[in-house]
Amino acid sequence: MAIINLKKGEVQAKIVYYGPGRGGKTTNLEYIYGKFQDKIKTEMVTIKTHGDRTLFFDFLPIEIGKIKGFHIRIQLYTVPGQVKYDATRRLVLRGVDGIVFVADSLAVRRKENILSLKNLSDNLATYKKNLTDIPIVLQYNKRDLQEEGIPLLPTDVLETDLNTQLKAPFFQASALKGPNVVQTMKKIIVMTIDSLQRELA
Repeated sequence: MAIINLKKGEVQAKIVYYGPGRGGKTTNLEYIYGKFQDKIKTEMVTIKTHGDRTLFFDFLPIEIGKIKGFHIRIQLYTVPGQVKYDATRRLVLRGVDGIVFVADSLAVRRKENILSLKNLSDNLATYKKNLTDIPIVLQYNKRDLQEEGIPLLPTDVLETDLNTQLKAPFFQASALKGPNVVQTMKKIIVMTIDSLQRELA
């Protein structure tokens, strides 16, 4: 649930980028941070764990309007991808308002995507939340690698594996080069704000 800061006149919404290790979560946030630096009011904070890291920053996208007269501050987080940091992942998910699940399009990573989505579902369950109750957008990352002849999972396979029940919006993207990174972010922000407006009505 979003935090309402009466003193600042803000609603703080938390969006978490989740997915398997080395799938592109951090690269998404780094791209967004570089692109919207003028609207980002804080430094990007990196919490390093051995061999992995969690990132977060927040920004005030003025053009998205207000909720009940409150400005909207969006906080973007990533979780560490490695399974051994599951406690950190759970912690980052506390109070989440929207999720971007970043799937790795590499053919060899099919199993990791499926396990990571199940892990997300399990971790949300510890907060009595269900994947179907929370705004979620799927991003099929690394599509640019097709040009290099690297075997990728076809989109319909990713859809079958990850999106049969959720029926969530999805984007084919390249977090490294930028295609559909901003579109993914904008979609989850719109969905999250719609959800919060219904909750706060």
